[in-house]
Amino acid sequence: MTPAGTRKVAAYLGALAGLSLTLAACSSGTDPAAYPEDDIEVIVPFSAGGPTDTVTRMIAEPMSEDLGVQLVVQNIDGAGGTVGAGQAATADPDGYTVLMHHIGMSTAPALYDDLAYDPIADFKPVGLVTEVPMTIIASSDFEPETFEEFVTYVQENADTVTMAHAGEGSASNLCGLLLTDALGVEVTAVPYDGTGPAMAELVGGQVDFMCDQTTNTTGQITAGEVKAYAATTPERIEALPDLPTTTEAGQPDIQVSVWHGLYVPAETPDEVVTQLTDSLQAALTDQGVIDQMANLGTAPVSEEQATPEAHATLLEEQTATWADIIGASQGG
Repeated sequence: MTPAGTRKVAAYLGALAGLSLTLAACSSGTDPAAYPEDDIEVIVPFSAGGPTDTVTRMIAEPMSEDLGVQLVVQNIDGAGGTVGAGQAATADPDGYTVLMHHIGMSTAPALYDDLAYDPIADFKPVGLVTEVPMTIIASSDFEPETFEEFVTYVQENADTVTMAHAGEGSASNLCGLLLTDALGVEVTAVPYDGTGPAMAELVGGQVDFMCDQTTNTTGQITAGEVKAYAATTPERIEALPDLPTTTEAGQPDIQVSVWHGLYVPAETPDEVVTQLTDSLQAALTDQGVIDQMANLGTAPVSEEQATPEAHATLLEEQTATWADIIGASQGG
């Protein structure tokens, strides 16, 4: 073939490659160069007013301002977050459906035999948002006054004590599993359709205790509506400086925090993911977001953590870790 012919073939192949990229973008329902043009739906797979919903709404406003379109939060709860996550997994991969999920993304494969999606294969991580400490709290009329007394009381009265949680696979359910496993007891677990109803019943004295995120418990703790026994962190929480840690109380195995992150369907164009990541990172440096999180006992993750790479690594590591923990708790 002559040099001129070679150049024509190369040009033809280049044109085909460009056409393929264009068709791929069109088939995904979005033009990465023009994204975003419409409002973006953010699915929260838990009830409104819960901790994941609270974190989502904190970053939705600054991300909306940065992207120039509105991030609209949709609460689709049920089955420990798997209903909403399942809808997000099958949404058009055009960047207009985003999922906010927490640690439950890594535990679902071990908890559900018939899970309709693969958290790793069916999603692209956008970036981590925050890592929220957990607190062990009880109704105001629950007898123990300190965490040490709480441990003894639960161990001696396990057959009558009740523990609230927000449904199988929820953060409060996972923390409760770790807590009761560390104490060597089985108590009556009372599941609710979300953390909001669980907290309402706890405040009302219908259940005895719960383990939940500071984004959902700090207000009730500071208002004296519940008894607070301990934070499940190595160090004390700045927003709750008088609350001892489980480590201080001699229970270092009871440590868990809840990380949150954003996801999009797996076939979403990388250029769209990059725009969402950039917007997330901008939101996490917003002083209003920083202050709101601090008031609820948490903080934004670092810029390095608010990336698809760091998020994907954590998801894979945590999926393996929780598979072992949950398997052991279920006798597997």
